[in-house]
Amino acid sequence: MGKQCQICGKSKTCGGSINRRGLPKKEGGIGMHILKNRKRNFKPNLQKVRIRTDKGAQRLTVCAQCIRSGKVEKA
Repeated sequence: MGKQCQICGKSKTCGGSINRRGLPKKEGGIGMHILKNRKRNFKPNLQKVRIRTDKGAQRLTVCAQCIRSGKVEKA
């Protein structure tokens, strides 16, 4: 399993940013115009961590949010 948290299953998500130009109609312009819609992927902050499990110490790929919240116990 690559690029995915092995605890919570967090993986990449899609999104984008819209570039706009112009003066809004409220401020006396002719309106905002869309120039470009850039698509991009948001990747999770994954770390390889040795954690304590029932089977002993294992090395898993875990997101930083799971580490901070205490869902995993480091070996």
